[in-house]
Amino acid sequence: MTQEICPNVLVVTEDVATTRLLLKVMAGRGIRGTVVRDAKAATDQLDQHPWDMAIVDLDEPGDAGLEIVRQIKRRYPEVPVIMLSRTSQVPVVVRAMRDGCHDFLIKPVERPTVESMMDSLLPGHAVPLAAAEQADCRCLFQIAGRSPRLFETIGLAKRVAPTSLPVLITGESGTGKELISYLIHRASPRAQGPYIRINCAALSETLLESELFGHERGAFTGAHVQHKGRFERAHGGTLLLDEVSETGPRLQAELLRVLEQQDFERVGGSELVCVNVRVVSTTNRDLAREVERGRFRADLFYRLGGLRISVPPLRERKEDIPILVWHFVNQFAREVRRHVAELDPEMMDLFFHYDWPGNVRQLRNLVRTALVVGDGPVLSLAGAPWLQAEILATQRRPGAVPSLRLRDLERQAILRALRLTSSHQTKAAHLLGITDRTLREKLRRYRAEGLLADAGQAPAVAAPTEEETEFTWPAEADLVGSQAPGTAGGMAPPRYLAPGDSPGAKYGPHAVRGALGESPCLKAPA
Repeated sequence: MTQEICPNVLVVTEDVATTRLLLKVMAGRGIRGTVVRDAKAATDQLDQHPWDMAIVDLDEPGDAGLEIVRQIKRRYPEVPVIMLSRTSQVPVVVRAMRDGCHDFLIKPVERPTVESMMDSLLPGHAVPLAAAEQADCRCLFQIAGRSPRLFETIGLAKRVAPTSLPVLITGESGTGKELISYLIHRASPRAQGPYIRINCAALSETLLESELFGHERGAFTGAHVQHKGRFERAHGGTLLLDEVSETGPRLQAELLRVLEQQDFERVGGSELVCVNVRVVSTTNRDLAREVERGRFRADLFYRLGGLRISVPPLRERKEDIPILVWHFVNQFAREVRRHVAELDPEMMDLFFHYDWPGNVRQLRNLVRTALVVGDGPVLSLAGAPWLQAEILATQRRPGAVPSLRLRDLERQAILRALRLTSSHQTKAAHLLGITDRTLREKLRRYRAEGLLADAGQAPAVAAPTEEETEFTWPAEADLVGSQAPGTAGGMAPPRYLAPGDSPGAKYGPHAVRGALGESPCLKAPA
């Protein structure tokens, strides 16, 4: 399942020809364009929707065009603004750049120029999203991936969402527990109510009590006015207790009473405050073990965990790594105005063999760093050798244990055999000690399970036979190669190609095509 979240572009111009060209390019890339003709209409549109980019015609009367640019940069400094003008006079360009414009286009605008600009500022690689929601042209959340473990977690969250049952979300730091919590809120009847969060680990017990339950005026030194707590502000909605395992014994007792009675008294007050709140809690600890050790109340544990959802760590769903990398490229590439078309095979090999102690958050930060320190169309870690050293040091650590699941070992053996035989299935089957038919059946099963995908027709000197069927690396890999002249069934080392560069077949989000060569690469989804 691929859910599309369309970028929003505001176009301010009266030029009909330019408008037609811009809309045609945006329509082909799944970008939503809104066209207004004057400064007043543009000002009215600014606060109605979030914008991913603005294109402003400076040939407006007076300084109307520059004033629009200033308003956009004042309200949304991160939004790139492109100028349109019939003139390229240096004073005009300099003035516009000082006001925050990113680029300058001379009318009449040419299509290749617009497409190149869109590629660098609005990366549009199609990424499979396990869950996403958009409201009023605003992206509320996106959960990228399509691994069975992720779908299982999201499916359970959606099943419990329509109820008011308390939910306990467990998982390591950086796995996306808060995203699952927000998904539950948005899929529940309370979606139009408030969604209030509090990090229990960030506050002392006294401050946490005041933040949760509020306080009356004069309750303590500095309490000059009445303060409503998070429970009261979450009335009719959802309250997220992040890292609930960090609460102390006294506060745990108060939380238990509120969960059972749905009422409480503010600190320093005697008036009973009744609320209707759905509580979702998260923790990166094993609460059952904390209960055994006497660090967490058993009755509160059972009350919070009406339903327990475990979010898998990244190392248990590595087939989502390529998807997540492209997802973060889409998010951050425009910060550095960099068009990424390929992923470096050595970098991806490191990623697949790394355990990711920081999970998805660590991967996001690593991709963002690689985008900033690198350049060119290939995303790699060449500009960040310290990150490479960190990953390699972890892999060589004596205590590091690779995956020993039979399913993974079998697939790794098959991939290795195909590499050693240059993707010749008959030779690979002989090397593995199995028949050609068995190998083909295993590859078909991997494709059906989403671990490999059906192959498209790659450019070749001679068309591959059924025994030389092309296949790919996990999930989003797209390995495009050609047969080396004079070799039987041999494939030249492939590359990860950008959308539109594949000479064989167009890449889709659910059909990954190509052939495995010496070193696999990932292709940018189209």
